[in-house]
Amino acid sequence: MADRPATVADTEALLAKGGYIADRELATTVHLALAMERPLFLEGEPGTGKTEIAKVLAAGLQRRLVRLQCYDGMDLSAAAYEWDHARQLMAIRLAEAAGQTDRTELAHDIYTAEFLQARPLLSAVNPDLPPAVLLIDELDRADEPFEAFLLELLADFQISVPEFGTVRAKVRPVVVLTSNRTREVHDAIRRRCLYHWVDYPDATRERAILAAKAPGVPERLAAQAVSFVQRLRQEDLFKLPGVAETIDWAQALSYLNKTELTAGDVDETLGVLLKYQDDIAKVKGAEAARLVTDITMAG
Repeated sequence: MADRPATVADTEALLAKGGYIADRELATTVHLALAMERPLFLEGEPGTGKTEIAKVLAAGLQRRLVRLQCYDGMDLSAAAYEWDHARQLMAIRLAEAAGQTDRTELAHDIYTAEFLQARPLLSAVNPDLPPAVLLIDELDRADEPFEAFLLELLADFQISVPEFGTVRAKVRPVVVLTSNRTREVHDAIRRRCLYHWVDYPDATRERAILAAKAPGVPERLAAQAVSFVQRLRQEDLFKLPGVAETIDWAQALSYLNKTELTAGDVDETLGVLLKYQDDIAKVKGAEAARLVTDITMAG
């Protein structure tokens, strides 16, 4: 396990080493979350790099990454822990066959760590496992009652299991929560975290991200691809392209041996950049040609 970065500049360098080009405000918030041992709540549009931060921190801090992907209807058995009822029942039958009849003693014997199946949240605070970076991804997709269970974890870095006791982290996990803001996350969660809105990067930072993630893309093509995406994000689309789509698109154009962007190239590869047919239909053709012309004239 690596030491936590000592300064904001060190945090910025740690993120950059993992290919994450952060602006100063984001690097400062991440640094404070690490230094103060507070959960980090990242909110923003899909594709702005929220999840990637947790992955880069896990690699940079040399910690295991524990990821909980939230979804509608998720319960404790999927998120935190579950008792292995089949093995418990077998243990009861074996004990009874051996002549053990004391129910209190039987109950005590089956509610032990041997029968406790850890899910991501319990794994992250397990003192017997190496320190972790816990990623609670897309919290806004989970039901609101699930947030109430998280409060103990976010405040005290522990989980209470009624039949077993309290499991408390020996080394506090780095906790990163993300939300695409499909619904509002409760204020009680927000108060326990340091907050940052992760926006789409400006052209300069997106160029730097593309250079780090796809160094094989020709420089002129990379510049034009970023300029096109930057202009595209000003359009009225159902789903704006994220940074991941910029990287995929630039690489796709490079795989096709393109060195300069043309309207025809855009039309042929829009399915890499946009994920909804209505958006593709709106951009393809005249609009794509206009945007390419603007880019060419600008630079």
